[in-house]
Amino acid sequence: MSFTVLMLLIAYETRWVHPDIHAYFSQSGNLTGQQLATRSRRYLEESLGILLEDDGPDVAQRARFQIELGYSLLDIGLYRNEYACTVPSLRRLDGLYDTLGHDVIPSPALLSQDLLQPIRCLTEIEMDQLDRRGEVTTRFVEETRRHQTLVLAGSFVIYLLGLLFWGMHVFKHRLADRATRESLRWMAQALRDPLTGIGNRSALHDDVLAEPGRSLGLLLIDIDYFKQYNDALGHPDGDRLLRELVALIDRALGGSARLYRMGGDEFAALLPCDGTQTLEQACASVVEEVRRAALPHPGHPAGAYVTLSLGGVQFSAQREAFAAAYTAADQALYRVKAEGRDGWQVASAITLSASL
Repeated sequence: MSFTVLMLLIAYETRWVHPDIHAYFSQSGNLTGQQLATRSRRYLEESLGILLEDDGPDVAQRARFQIELGYSLLDIGLYRNEYACTVPSLRRLDGLYDTLGHDVIPSPALLSQDLLQPIRCLTEIEMDQLDRRGEVTTRFVEETRRHQTLVLAGSFVIYLLGLLFWGMHVFKHRLADRATRESLRWMAQALRDPLTGIGNRSALHDDVLAEPGRSLGLLLIDIDYFKQYNDALGHPDGDRLLRELVALIDRALGGSARLYRMGGDEFAALLPCDGTQTLEQACASVVEEVRRAALPHPGHPAGAYVTLSLGGVQFSAQREAFAAAYTAADQALYRVKAEGRDGWQVASAITLSASL
């Protein structure tokens, strides 16, 4: 946007500089637009008109005053050095000035020599000065326009470079943004179980460490006789069962727990827990929810439906406490399995303390 505004401004200035210069150099009717030769000629013409047309007593003095003014404007170094007619014209004006000083009016024939020749010289100087002025003006305008063209071309190049850099910046930004999103996606995938969409073992570990000191409940959940289920119905049905059980467990825990697949047929749940009673209610809810679902299990040796075994523990979210809590929940889970499965146990505070 900044480059665009700059280009518009430069284009506007370039468009209007030439007319401004032309208007300045073409002034007329004021002091800046007139040449000294022009004013000198006018004074001499006025003196000639006075001598030829007036007949008053002070004609000579008035004409003499006009000649003095014209003489002073003609008698400059520039005119003396560059125009051959200047010095002879000044001599004639000197003679006429002295003659008029004695109140003598020269004849028209003498006036034509003494005044008309300087007037012609001044006219010649005028025309040459006008030609020179036109040349200087033309050269100045051409130089100005050339510089304007260079400025405009340079600005256009800068504008294109700005667009190029902006495009490169946007491209790099998009690449970096896409790389960041890709990295985040891979990181998320690295912490997710691809089959069920819930977290994995690494995600569980990270989530515990992200809440230092918080009181949490950990549930370890195992599907009873999952190998027999796969053997009876096949692995595709086993995968569907895993996904269905994730939904049932989440519903049983009221959506307040974070679920993880620890591998194979073992799951974990992490939930806020302010006491053993909360943990026991969560375990009972999960077991009862799966029982109510009555999912057929043709390979179950002790029944016709899918059942779960759970081990739970309450702990404070710390690295050392988590390792001990995991061991305690795992031991509680295996006690349930040893007692016939399809049930739950919560590790007591004494068991957790012993583990620590």
